[in-house]
Amino acid sequence: MIKEVPLGEITLRKYEKPYETGKRELMRKVCLSLGLLQPGDSRDIMVDIFLVLDEARKNKQWLSSFTIRDKVEQLRKENSLDSKGLAESNIRRQLKRLRDAMLVDKQENQYRISEFAPVLELFEIKVEKFLIPQTIERVKEYLSKLDNVQ
Repeated sequence: MIKEVPLGEITLRKYEKPYETGKRELMRKVCLSLGLLQPGDSRDIMVDIFLVLDEARKNKQWLSSFTIRDKVEQLRKENSLDSKGLAESNIRRQLKRLRDAMLVDKQENQYRISEFAPVLELFEIKVEKFLIPQTIERVKEYLSKLDNVQ
C-alpha cells in the first residue's frame, strides 16, 4: 500500500527585494520566504524563535527550549507584541519545524542554528543543493511513469 504522506515538502515564496527595514521584519520575510510562516498569519512566534537562535549563533551558544522561551518572551515585550504562543509545547513544536527544515540542530535538549553557520549558507547547502534537486528528480520520476501508463 502506498502512503499519501510526503517524504519531504518545500515551500518557497518570492517577495520584493529587501529594503532597509528592521531585523525582525527581515526575519519575518525570511520565514515567509522559506514557508515557515504563512502569509497573513498573526501568530508569528517562529520569527522571534529564529531571531533568538540567530543571535545565539553569533556567540556560538546552544540554548535550551526554556531559555529560548524566556528570550522570545522578552523580545516580544520589547516589541509590544502579543504573548500568545509562548507555551513550552508550542516552542518545542516550532523548534521541530526548524529542525525538519534542516536549519536547527538539537543535542541533549539544547538547540542551535546548524553548525553555527549563516542561514544563507545553510539554505544553499541543505535546500538549494540537496532538497530541491532530489524533489525535482522524484517529480520527474512520477511524470515519466505517468507518460508510460496506459
